[in-house]
Amino acid sequence: MKRTGVSIYVLLRTVAAGVALALSMHMQAQIPIQFHTVEQVPPDSTDVARMTKRHFWRASAEVAGFNIGLWAFDRYVQHGDWSYISLHTIKENFKHGLIWDNDNLGTNTFLHPYNGSLYFNAARANGFNFWQSELFAIAGSGMWEFFMECEYPSTNDFIATPIGGAALGEVLYRASDAVLDDRLTGGARFERELVSFILSPMRGLNRIITGEAWKVRPTRGREFGTPNFSVRLSAGYKMLVYQGKWNNLHQGAAIELDTEYGDRFEVKSTKPYDYFTFKAQLQMIKTQPILSQIELKGRLLAREIFDDYRSQGSIGLYQHFDFYDSDTIGKIEKVPFKLGVPASVGVGFMFRDVEHRKWVFDCFLHANGIALGSILSDHYQTDERNYNWASGFSLKGGLNMVFAKNKFAFSLSHNYFRLFTWRGYRYGTDLRLVNFRTLNVQGDVSAASLNMTEIRADLKLWEKLYGTLLFTNYVRSSHYRDYPYVHSTSNSINLMLTYKF
Repeated sequence: MKRTGVSIYVLLRTVAAGVALALSMHMQAQIPIQFHTVEQVPPDSTDVARMTKRHFWRASAEVAGFNIGLWAFDRYVQHGDWSYISLHTIKENFKHGLIWDNDNLGTNTFLHPYNGSLYFNAARANGFNFWQSELFAIAGSGMWEFFMECEYPSTNDFIATPIGGAALGEVLYRASDAVLDDRLTGGARFERELVSFILSPMRGLNRIITGEAWKVRPTRGREFGTPNFSVRLSAGYKMLVYQGKWNNLHQGAAIELDTEYGDRFEVKSTKPYDYFTFKAQLQMIKTQPILSQIELKGRLLAREIFDDYRSQGSIGLYQHFDFYDSDTIGKIEKVPFKLGVPASVGVGFMFRDVEHRKWVFDCFLHANGIALGSILSDHYQTDERNYNWASGFSLKGGLNMVFAKNKFAFSLSHNYFRLFTWRGYRYGTDLRLVNFRTLNVQGDVSAASLNMTEIRADLKLWEKLYGTLLFTNYVRSSHYRDYPYVHSTSNSINLMLTYKF
C-alpha cells in the first residue's frame, strides 16, 4: 500500500527535465503530423545481441534489492508505521488476503505504477522483453505487498503497479535508450549517462554495476537505434474556473510536456511501444496538486488498413494510462474532478489525409476497456482517499489540422470515461468510525463519468517558437445508489509559449 520517499513534484520535475535535456541534445521535431519526422536509423545488430542477452539472477536481485532498500528507508528514515514488519505481519498478510486500500490518488495511481516501472526496467535492462519484464513487475509488487508492509496487501496495487508500471516503464526505458552514446568519453558521456539514469534509474544502476556506463564502443549502444522522437515544451499562465463562476477562480503558472515516439502509421514492427505518445502537465497554483495531468498511449500491435496516394489508415491495440487531478477551487471549497486509470487497453484507429497545399488533416479514435480506474467521490472520505475504485470503459477521439506549412495548428480532442463501482459500504455507515485499515470496499456504489474536451491553437511566432491557447472543459456526472445525483463542470485556460524541439 504505502510506498514513499520522493514527492510527486520532485519526481516529475526530475523526469521532465531529463526528457527535455535528452531531446534537446540530438532529436528533431515530429509530434503530430504538422512536424517533420526524422528518418529512423535501425540499431546496430551487435548492440541488440548484447542488450537482449537475459540475466535472470541479476534482474531478480535488483528487484528484491530495491524493495529492501525502499523498506529500509521507510523504516529507519521515514519511520512509517506500515514498515514495522515481522514474521507475524507476513503471516497475517497471507492469512487475511487482499483489500481495497485508502491511499491518496497520487500514491495509488501514479507513484505505485512508477514503482512498478522500476521493477519492470530492472528486467528490461537485463535483456528481457516487454512481456517478460511484466512478470518481474508482478513479482516485485507481490513481494512488497505480502512481505514489506504490516498493512494488508492491496487489490488495486496488484493491478496498478505491474500494468501501469509496464506503461511508464517502457516509455522511460525507450527515452533513456535514445540518450545513450557509448562512443563518447569525458563530460559529454557523463551528461548522457546522467540523463539516462534520471529517466530510468534501474537501467542506470545496472549500467554502473556492469561497467557499461564508462565502457567505450564503436557503436552507440542503443537497443532501438535512432527513432523518430519529438517534443514540444509549453510554459505560461493557467487559470481554473469552477461551475463557470469567476469568483471560483484559481490561477498560476503551468508547464506542459508533449512527446511523440515513432511513426503512428509505421506498422511493420510488432514490438510493443514502437509508437507512443506521452503528455504531462505540472502547475504551480495555490491549493492545487503539482501534477495535474498525465496521458499515455502506447501501441502494442497494429495493422495497416489502407495506404494510397490520398490517405493512410491503421488499426491497432493500444495500452492507455490516464491521470487527472485537482483540488478545492473557490470559496465554496469544492473539488471538481479526480480520475486515475492505470490499467486500460483497447482498439485504436488512425487516419491521415493527403497533404494539401494549404492544410493537413489527421484524426484518431480509441475504444478501451478499463480493468482498474478511480474517480472522485462526493461522499467516501476515509483516511487519504476521496475517490471510488471502479472498472468500465473509455472513448477517445480527436483531430489535428495544420495550415500554411506549420504557421498555424488547430487540434480538438475529447475523452469520455464511464466507471462503475459495485462493492460499497452499507448505507448509513459512519466512515469516521470505521477502521480504514480493514475496511474493504471500492467506495460508493455508483456509475460515474468524466468528459474532458480540449481545444488547442498554436500560432507560429518565430522559427520553432509558438504562441499557444489551450482551453479544457471537464464535466463530471455521478449517479449514486444511496445519494443524490451530482453534476459539476470546470474549465481551465492556458496562455503559453511553446517551443518545438
